[in-house]
Amino acid sequence: MGSSNSPLQKKLLPRHISLMAMGGAIGTGIFKGSAETVTLAGPGVIFTYMFAGILLLVVMGAIAEMAIAYPDTNMKGFVRLAFGKRVSFVTGWLYCFMWLSVCVIEVIVAGSFFQYWFPNIPLWVLSLGCAVLIIGINMMNVKNYGEFEFWFAGIKIAMIMIFIVLGASILFGITPSNQSNYLQNFTEHGGFFPNGSMSIISALLIVMFSYGGSELIGLTVTEAKDAERILPKVIKSFIWRIVLFYTLPILIICGLIPWNEISDQSSPFVQVLSMSGLQGAAHIMNFILITAVLSAANSGIYGCTRMLHSLAMGGEAPKTFSYVSKNGVPSYSLMLSAIVLIVGSLITYVAQDQVFTILMAVPGFVVSLIWISICLSQLKLRKSYPKEPSFKLWGFPYVTASTAVVLIIICIMFVLNEQNRTSIIACLLVLAILVGVSIIKFKRFDAQKADSGEKRIM
Repeated sequence: MGSSNSPLQKKLLPRHISLMAMGGAIGTGIFKGSAETVTLAGPGVIFTYMFAGILLLVVMGAIAEMAIAYPDTNMKGFVRLAFGKRVSFVTGWLYCFMWLSVCVIEVIVAGSFFQYWFPNIPLWVLSLGCAVLIIGINMMNVKNYGEFEFWFAGIKIAMIMIFIVLGASILFGITPSNQSNYLQNFTEHGGFFPNGSMSIISALLIVMFSYGGSELIGLTVTEAKDAERILPKVIKSFIWRIVLFYTLPILIICGLIPWNEISDQSSPFVQVLSMSGLQGAAHIMNFILITAVLSAANSGIYGCTRMLHSLAMGGEAPKTFSYVSKNGVPSYSLMLSAIVLIVGSLITYVAQDQVFTILMAVPGFVVSLIWISICLSQLKLRKSYPKEPSFKLWGFPYVTASTAVVLIIICIMFVLNEQNRTSIIACLLVLAILVGVSIIKFKRFDAQKADSGEKRIM
């Protein structure tokens, strides 16, 4: 039987952790979002991905450092140690809100990809089927889940590697094609920055959504074997992989297809594969796209359930969510996530476009807030570590502080961007509600604690 006090099982291996985080970070953002980023900034968008990669490097380094200093403490725990339960409460629930939004997006997108093969089946039916599949996978014990996600994410990573090799062979003339000089696409059609150098900043809003999920590593700490030893290694290898898997495909796409001819109605990956002359390229790519978005949703449900469990263990969510089954699964946390995922799928029956409009900008904005909280936590906790960590983020405190400032600026840009207005209003409303609840909840808790203290004195 399970227990409300049962700890999560430490059965995740380094390869599980790395691929789970990559599974969360490599999804709709690269396979479909890349079309939008290239349209916004042209070939120069590569600098946006590299810049965001630097921010990610600092954030992940901060996570690794704090995880070593505070073993068995996850990402939310760092925030609580640094700023107390009120900020921890808001951060944790925001993170759940973000992942649930992402998961709804991913299953709807997966359903739309399935419609390529089953055009007569309604989107909500296909999306619902995808949601049920993801829920079923997350009911497995953590080791089996990690193994499943390892192969799930591995498929799309293998696809990206094949895409890089195949695209490079076309780009440099190894594989025959209809055009001879592709490299001119980097300089023609308005040049490397066709919409001006500031356009790379506009694309940053979408890139943040793409990289979001990488911090999932910060939640695997409590289920990882020998986390203190393996985490720095996993993070170092993860960073360069994630940046390369984004930047190299973007370079190839911009080299092979003029930036102003990339359609935002389909994946640029499909367009490039079609150029290769491979038979059935569209079907192959459709399968990969489905795998990619389902993998991202799979990682998202994991992140949400573990955060809910952590909130419950800290008294920041109903105690019910701390229940862990004999398989090591936070059952009631998964149940809540499942309800939201199923409802989100069903809403597409009446309001598909509205759901997308509201949800699409949520992850990028919330990810920025989460990354800020991680940086600020490291800034505050560094001097009070209970032990000297074997890994320390370089350039402290300047690198961490600069990253936090940049992320704050990105958040402001999100708020000021008119295209994101509906999403930002939703985010700010949720944020305001969480802040209000945290003030009321913990004010009452503090009052009760003070009363009990007075009674003991009397």
